[in-house]
Parts: sequence; structure tokens; C-alpha cells
Amino acid sequence: MKRFILAVAALFTAATMMSAQDMAEATELYNNGATALTTKNYTEALDCFQKALEMGQAIGADAEELVANCKNAIPGISLQIAKEFIKDSKYTEAAAQLDAAAKIAAEFENEDVAAEAVKLVPDMWMKKGKEDLKIKDFAEAAASFEKAYAADTTDGKTAVTLGQVYGTLGKTEQALEIYQHAIWNGEEEAANSQISKLFIKEANAALKGNKLANAVASAEKAMEYAEDPTAYLIAGQASQKLNKNADAISFFEKYLELKPDASNANAIIFTVGALYQGAKNNAKALEFYKKVENDAKFGAQAKQMITALGK
Repeated sequence: MKRFILAVAALFTAATMMSAQDMAEATELYNNGATALTTKNYTEALDCFQKALEMGQAIGADAEELVANCKNAIPGISLQIAKEFIKDSKYTEAAAQLDAAAKIAAEFENEDVAAEAVKLVPDMWMKKGKEDLKIKDFAEAAASFEKAYAADTTDGKTAVTLGQVYGTLGKTEQALEIYQHAIWNGEEEAANSQISKLFIKEANAALKGNKLANAVASAEKAMEYAEDPTAYLIAGQASQKLNKNADAISFFEKYLELKPDASNANAIIFTVGALYQGAKNNAKALEFYKKVENDAKFGAQAKQMITALGK
């Protein structure tokens, strides 16, 4: 019996010594992590704190404070590593690290780090999308903005930006769909303006292709979303070519109302005068001709028309 008691005592002493050694090693790892943190060696710091945490959890009650300190440090360090990846434009690595940081922060009940990690995801993909746009890689930009919007489907501004990229890529249907999302999320004016531009683009292409009825139709769709003067100009030009002069006059007058200082304003004014003259509305023709009678380019001809109509 005495031998048994001695053996148990020896075993207890050995266990105590081993626990003390483990505690010393865990503490050393923690201190190494703290040192690495001061030199901004975040990867080494995280490795040290994680190993210290594992050892502390194995030790038990004697390492409770060390375990708590590790749990307090690890989420923030993990997030900082993600930020460094973002800073260096290493977005794939950053995405994985942000996911890891959010999970570990949730596990260790660090709500601030968890929230910041979630918020950084759409911000990061927006940053990448803007970089893609700078080098005119529109397909890659679309992919980046898609990830940004998927991460925060309440961000109407991101939806507008994504719609613009879709429009550049000629993906009109996708652009219209995402602009609707932008409208739902408070960006109605911006989205409608961009939708209008999409239809203006269509109208301009139709005008250049001599598809005049299509040009007018697309321009009128553009007008439904925003009063962009370009839509009225295209509609006026197409209508004039279709010999729908009353429509052309109406569109041109609206264009001049919206953009009175346009570089081509005097040309349009003279055209409207001619259209009114063709419609035998001499009073309106004179009104428009008189507006450009002193113009260097159209003045001489306008004066002739004024003289002729005054007889």
C-alpha cells in the first residue's frame, strides 16, 4: 500500500511539473505573439496566439486568463491580415481571410470584429471593381461589382454602378434588372437617368443604322425615365428624316428648352424655322429665323428667309 501511495504521489508530482512546463511554453508563445504584433508581423502573431490558445485550453483552469487573452486578440489579428491582403490587392486571399475572421469573431463573441469583417466584404469588391474599371476590364469589373452587391443587396449605389458596367458590355436586360434593384433601394433618380442613357444609346445606334422608326421609339422610351436633351435631339433628327415634321419640331423645341446653350443650338433653331416655313406657319418661321439672323454661319440665309417671308 505504501508503494502505491508513493507511486501516486510521484505521478501527481510529474503531472504538476508537466503542467507547469506547458504553462511556461504557452506563456512564451503568447509573449512571442505579442512581440510579433508590435512589429506588425500579423501572420506570426496569429500563429503564436493560436498555438498558445490550444495549449491553454489543454492545460485547463490554470490557463484561463491566457486563454481569454488569446481569444480577445485572435479575431482582430485575423481581420488585420485580411486588411493587409486588401491593401495589396490580393482579393482572393482577402475574401477567404475575411470569412475566417468573421467566423472566429462570432465563435469568440467579438461582435465588433464580426461586424467589421462582414462590412469589409462589399467594400473590398467595390475597390477591386474600381481598379478593374481603370484598366477597362469591364467583364472583370462586372464580376467584382456582382460580388459587392451580393454581399450587400441593400446598396443601391452599387446596383447603379453594376448597371452601368452591364450597359457598357451591351447587357441591356441585365442592366435594366439591376437598375430596378437600385430603385428599390432608394436610387430611383440615378437609376432612371442610367436607364434613359441605355435607351439613348439604342436610339443613337438605330439612327446611325437608318432605322428611323426604331430610333424614335427608343428615344421616347428614354424620355419616360429622364429628360435627357440628347433623346429629344435624336427623336427630332429621326422624325425629320421620316418627314414627320410636326413631331420633329416638337422634339427639337424641347431639346432647345433643355439645352439652350448647346453648340448646335443655332443649327437646330434654323432647322426649326425651316420646318415651320415648310408647314406654312410663317409667323413661327420668322420667330426662329430672327433668333439666328446675326449668327456667323446661319445669319445670311436667315435674313434672306426673313425678307422673303416679310413680302
